[in-house]
Amino acid sequence: MHNFLPIAYFQNRFIPFAEANVSIATHALHYGTGAFGGLRGLPDPNQENNILLFRLDRHCQRLSQSAKYLNYDLPPDKIEQIIVDFIKKNQPTVPFYIRPFVYTSGLGIAPRLHNVEKDFLVYGLELGDYLSPEGISCRISSWHRQEDRSLPLRGKISGAYITSSLAKTEAVESGFDEAILLNSQGKVCEATGMNVFMVRNGKLITPGYDQDILEGITRDSILTIAQDLGIPVQERPIDKSELFIADEVFLSGTAAKVTPVKQIENYQLPETIPITTKLREKFIAITENRDPNYQQWIYSISVY
Repeated sequence: MHNFLPIAYFQNRFIPFAEANVSIATHALHYGTGAFGGLRGLPDPNQENNILLFRLDRHCQRLSQSAKYLNYDLPPDKIEQIIVDFIKKNQPTVPFYIRPFVYTSGLGIAPRLHNVEKDFLVYGLELGDYLSPEGISCRISSWHRQEDRSLPLRGKISGAYITSSLAKTEAVESGFDEAILLNSQGKVCEATGMNVFMVRNGKLITPGYDQDILEGITRDSILTIAQDLGIPVQERPIDKSELFIADEVFLSGTAAKVTPVKQIENYQLPETIPITTKLREKFIAITENRDPNYQQWIYSISVY
């Protein structure tokens, strides 16, 4: 059961969430012609009546770029202002997740992106830990990540997430928490909504953008933090067999934050995970605005 924030932005106005409904004939519902973003917010633990957002500018920029794939011009500054107003309207008091969404809102039946209406909406819900911070189990999915030549994978295109949905259900119904997908070349790509990292011999390793991954904002943040901490970083293709013998594996994402992986298939990973722990603790401190060196990543909003 989800606890949704009471106010949504829908059809150019703020209305009660329960009234923000689309027609069953909506184009995006049938063809997956939408793109979404996702960002976390939390009450400032150090200042009353303040809300903190992590890297709001990057999230708005990525959604604006995703909208271009739909032939929709939605400037980042417009997205940002609507999200700020959305938060002020809702005045959340617990950690929450914001879902902005651009989509083809017309009611036509032809699959196309030209001559069809577009719209933009925002809603939110209360959200704690998406995955267990103590660690999760993963399986290698039988489903493969799409290729960028078939889908614009640098955008969070809604139709692409059928693969994630298939992989997630396959994983859970076979006794695992999460799935790791390979790409068309058989290399490690990403999880169902998270980027993948591993540690081997003191190096932090993750697939590069040429491996059909999403350009994750949390991923980018973790790479920057690791370099600042003096942890060697390498972006390169990863074989699934490397995951089985890795010193540490973790997933990163807006919802997942930094989630340790303790088992992949029937391979148990080491219990001692110093680099994952260091990065996770640093990341949490940054999102809570407790690290002055990364204050440029934090957008603070006074809700009263």
